[in-house]
Amino acid sequence: MEAKKNSSIIKDLAHKECMDLLSSNYIGHLAFISGQNPYTVPITYYYDQAAKSIISYSDEGHKIEALRQNPTVSLGVYKIKSIENWNSVLVHGTFQELHASTAKQALHQFTEGVRKVIGHKARNFIENFSSKNYSGGMAIVYKINILSIQGKHRGH
Repeated sequence: MEAKKNSSIIKDLAHKECMDLLSSNYIGHLAFISGQNPYTVPITYYYDQAAKSIISYSDEGHKIEALRQNPTVSLGVYKIKSIENWNSVLVHGTFQELHASTAKQALHQFTEGVRKVIGHKARNFIENFSSKNYSGGMAIVYKINILSIQGKHRGH
């Protein structure tokens, strides 16, 4: 009996493939430490290629308090077609809270960047995003300064 060839071996993604996956998505899972416990939460993000950073925002709360205490984070981004065909990227970096005009500029960049990624669905996203941010005051804008990126691929 002939052994079955496994055509879906897990391989490393090239750096450009990692950048492409980050650039073509806007939802990832942010991992951080709070006290002695690890947490992972979904976030909406924009990958700023020029600055080699991730831009995001949040309300004040547990996540922001934890990030201020321990700024070491990771961000996972995935493109899953099936159990046998997927790509993933893991970013390691540091949290940096932005303030004043820097925060406003980054928030604008985030909004425009996400609008380009999601295309025709952007109108509803921008309306929901704008009403959320301006009804309760300004969100906390932050970036993740990227220290390293690695990616994996499984598929044909």
